[in-house]
Amino acid sequence: MSRKKTDNGRLIFLPLGGAGEIGMNCYVFGYGPAGRERLIVVDLGVTFPDMEGTPGVDLIMPDIAWLEENVDRIEAIFITHAHEDHIGGLAHLWPRLGKKVYCRRFTANIARRKMEEHGRDVSVIRELESFPAMVDLGPLRVGFMPVPHSIPEASGLVIDTPAGRVVHTGDFKLDPTPIIGDPYDPNLWEAVAAPGVQALICDSTNVFTPHSGRSEATVGPEITRLVSEAKNMVVATTFASNIARLQTLADAGRAAGRSVVLLGRAMRRMIEAGVESGVVTNFPPVISAEEARDMPREKVMLIVTGSQGERRAASAQLSRGKYQGLSLREGDLFLFSSKTIPGNEIGVGRIINAFSEMGVDVVDDSSSLYHVSGHANRPDLQKVHQLINPKMLVPMHGEHRHLREHARLGEAAGIPSAICTNGTMLDLAGKAPRVVDHVETGRTYLDGARMIGALDGVVRDRIRMALNGIIVVGILIDEDDEIAGDAWAEIKGLPDSGRNGAVLVDEIEDAVNSALERASDKIVSDDEAIEGVVRKVARQVAQDEIGKKPEVVVLVSRLVAA
Repeated sequence: MSRKKTDNGRLIFLPLGGAGEIGMNCYVFGYGPAGRERLIVVDLGVTFPDMEGTPGVDLIMPDIAWLEENVDRIEAIFITHAHEDHIGGLAHLWPRLGKKVYCRRFTANIARRKMEEHGRDVSVIRELESFPAMVDLGPLRVGFMPVPHSIPEASGLVIDTPAGRVVHTGDFKLDPTPIIGDPYDPNLWEAVAAPGVQALICDSTNVFTPHSGRSEATVGPEITRLVSEAKNMVVATTFASNIARLQTLADAGRAAGRSVVLLGRAMRRMIEAGVESGVVTNFPPVISAEEARDMPREKVMLIVTGSQGERRAASAQLSRGKYQGLSLREGDLFLFSSKTIPGNEIGVGRIINAFSEMGVDVVDDSSSLYHVSGHANRPDLQKVHQLINPKMLVPMHGEHRHLREHARLGEAAGIPSAICTNGTMLDLAGKAPRVVDHVETGRTYLDGARMIGALDGVVRDRIRMALNGIIVVGILIDEDDEIAGDAWAEIKGLPDSGRNGAVLVDEIEDAVNSALERASDKIVSDDEAIEGVVRKVARQVAQDEIGKKPEVVVLVSRLVAA
């Protein structure tokens, strides 16, 4: 049902993350006069760093500078589900927005845990029942639409505005038997679509997958068979948030007469949240790692974190030898009940090879027997287009190629569609999506305890040092502006000797001292001038001796007369 029409009102959609990439989801919806729309924020997610492009960074979040500039226009924040790429930035970014946060019960449990860990006010987390329950926020009326996904209580959003109803699917699939969580309910989708839908903002992740998606229930029998046939210890890994899969794995272990051990803080936390929020009601009993050490190996099944090759997770630590006193041996079975996310292949491959060297039998999902996706495939997207029958389509949650293909799919069905990447503001109030603005956006890094901008230069300098090494040169100048003693040098990340076997540090020091002896009084009296001369000389020596141009730091110290 549309809200009361406001003259010349715009219905805007603005992605700040998650459009043109998979991860770091953050979307803005709003309605009102241009530049004065009342806004809601949908998701505050993260993506994860890699050593090649973001070494040393802990988390990557959307740049929310535009939201800060317009914070007085924000009505609330909505979190669609508890995957890190949708909720992971909440506790870090919330202080800059300070608005109430709406979630469903399980997601709210995870949100409170995250806020508590960072000392935030948990009272801002508001639980909202699913559609048809809705909350009024200025010109917007918003409700959670339950959808199946690979985590409990995932939700789309139904957003009623004076310009019509918007449906934001969030991450979803059409699964009638998801084991845990909300099943696909076509009657619900039809009820949402009944008043007419102005715009559908839709998940695009699996638009290239040509067959209909499989149900979570289909992996259970295959996993049960695999575990029952195993002769020695069984270890399985999956996404810690996929509670339905954890349930399936644990049930398979128990059916095979094995005691189940959960290894990994994230996994235990998810099960605890599931029990507390009522979505998990019959998870099998588990034992501790200490208890498992005293049991026959063929009577134990470990369910562990680290399906994406994370170095500190349980899978990686087991591949390096031991974790919590448990280790794998020849003839054990290790199951990846997960899909390797693009970009994580190297880390996962490293673990598989390490297990292979131990004689462990590794089973991955190349056969598609032990994992199903949490996202709708191409035929399922077409079904949703027909069910919702929107006036327009905006693909989201995907790389540019996914958005482009999804827009083509919509256009082929006669639905006006638009490719909307991060920072592009659309007006959805007319007959087709219309670009009305572009917002400066980007990435924010959590680097240790500090938040830094992607363009601040910190990570860029770190990459340069990692690629090229570093030379530090120290120079002492007395109170009469004379060079006092010889310069000294230190190197990091560079070979000790050059082409002819000479010590690199000695070569640098000799060249710098010679240059300083030739330097004019004007140069010696100017710190910046000295630094420029020394940097050029040190780099040239490194280039000649080892073929590298490292970063050079020059420390100029001046003595002051007493």
